[in-house]
Amino acid sequence: MTLPPIVLNEAAQRFELHLDGFTAYEAFERFPGGINYLHTVVPEQLSGRGIGGAIARHVLDYAAEHQLQVIPTCVFIRGYIEKHPEYQRLVATHP
Repeated sequence: MTLPPIVLNEAAQRFELHLDGFTAYEAFERFPGGINYLHTVVPEQLSGRGIGGAIARHVLDYAAEHQLQVIPTCVFIRGYIEKHPEYQRLVATHP
């Protein structure tokens, strides 16, 4: 299954994926030179489709593309980085 695009909603400070009338998202806050990923939300109706992983990959690729350091406050994002060490280089040593 091909997922719809993940869009940046800067006003709401989150990356969003809209599917079947539901919204999955990653909330964030910016800091100078970086981004803090706060919380991943995938509605139960969308679970089991790989949406959380797709969002995690997208937001980490976004950080890499924009040369932002990452604070993975979100447990899901932190776990994704642990399972995908290629993203470890993005983790901020200090905000």
